[in-house]
Amino acid sequence: MPIIAPLAPDVAPDVAIEAEPVDRAARLPMPGMGRQVAIFALLLACEFLYGWAWNTVDVLRPFIRASLNLSLLEAGSAYSAQGAGALIGAVLIGQIADRFGRRRIFALVVLGYGTMLIAGTAVGSYPMLLVQRFLLGAFAGASFPVGVGIYVNLFRPSLRGRLAGTMNAFFSFSIVALGLAMGAVAPGDWKLLLWIGGLPTFALALMVLWLIPARSPIDMASERAAKLPIGELFAPDVRRQTLMLAAMTGLNFFGYAAYSGWLTTYLSGERGFDAATAGKLVAWQFAGNIAGGFFWGWTADRFGRRFNAIGFLIAAAAIIAYLLAPTDVLMLQLIGLVYGAALCSSVTWGPWLAELYPPHLQSTAASIFNWGRIISFFAPLITATLAQKLGMTIAMGSASLAFSLAAVLWLAQRETLERR
Repeated sequence: MPIIAPLAPDVAPDVAIEAEPVDRAARLPMPGMGRQVAIFALLLACEFLYGWAWNTVDVLRPFIRASLNLSLLEAGSAYSAQGAGALIGAVLIGQIADRFGRRRIFALVVLGYGTMLIAGTAVGSYPMLLVQRFLLGAFAGASFPVGVGIYVNLFRPSLRGRLAGTMNAFFSFSIVALGLAMGAVAPGDWKLLLWIGGLPTFALALMVLWLIPARSPIDMASERAAKLPIGELFAPDVRRQTLMLAAMTGLNFFGYAAYSGWLTTYLSGERGFDAATAGKLVAWQFAGNIAGGFFWGWTADRFGRRFNAIGFLIAAAAIIAYLLAPTDVLMLQLIGLVYGAALCSSVTWGPWLAELYPPHLQSTAASIFNWGRIISFFAPLITATLAQKLGMTIAMGSASLAFSLAAVLWLAQRETLERR
């Protein structure tokens, strides 16, 4: 890949296309600082409810399964349907946002996953569940790329990593809140949690339209050719970069599925812990995830986007240490904390992917993150086969290799942050 000279912080590299007239939207003034802060606060609220909506498929799985008399396989397939919808939604809706403006599309996305979450209260059969979860996933999957396209234009580039870390924290906080809420309602009232997560999105969607100025640099409504922009990600000058990024995100999803996806099974089966202890050990990794998001957001802004690849190497080492460590709860808690924190080094991927391509491709480029879900669909099958033939430890250890390879691909990309 040719070496490209560093760019000014406010300039995204335009290596995929020839120079064209600047869109009229890009020449409109930015709103004041107070409004910019209000817009980011709104994005945090939307991220919280997105996390709430997305994680109901896991947190509320026992209630959903009991209400529809589902088998374990049927209950688990609801997540697969949601993941498939997320992949399609990220690719298609991300492009539409770049083409027609992020303000209106983001309002539609927020309203969409809220409405689909409420629709879960009316699901009465397994096929209906799959359709509802697929549609919820389509809107939820678009939340990341369209949201990235908005917040990377709010403040200077040297703050984008910390913005991404804060967004990650609100997503994680939503899981905590959902878990606490689940314990606070009676089992027969679990559908109330769907209403709680869905109703506020109607107000938030209106606030998106009100707060984000139409045709501003934040909205970035495009006046380019009518074709969808994903083809520009495969232009000759950036095709290799795009394919490497897609492979990197795929390895990330594979590693997560191979290790974290089997963790409770491993702790209860291979290690012999009871459910309460296993849950505590998983919670420590989750605590590391929240703290790590803030830390790696800061490092990405201080040392550059490529610096965070170190986090994946630390996560790879922590996985091996966890699998080889003695059955000591305190030691496993500490290693799990390190793994959870290191895994969050990828919080900078949203801004970084947007910076690697021209401004009019920011949401489309951020959708590359979700392309990795294609590989994650096969991860349970591959790791289950490895577990049957070589044992659960070897199967989960494959995650260490996946994160290491992802770090190599990460380091092979160019830096986008100019440090002053």
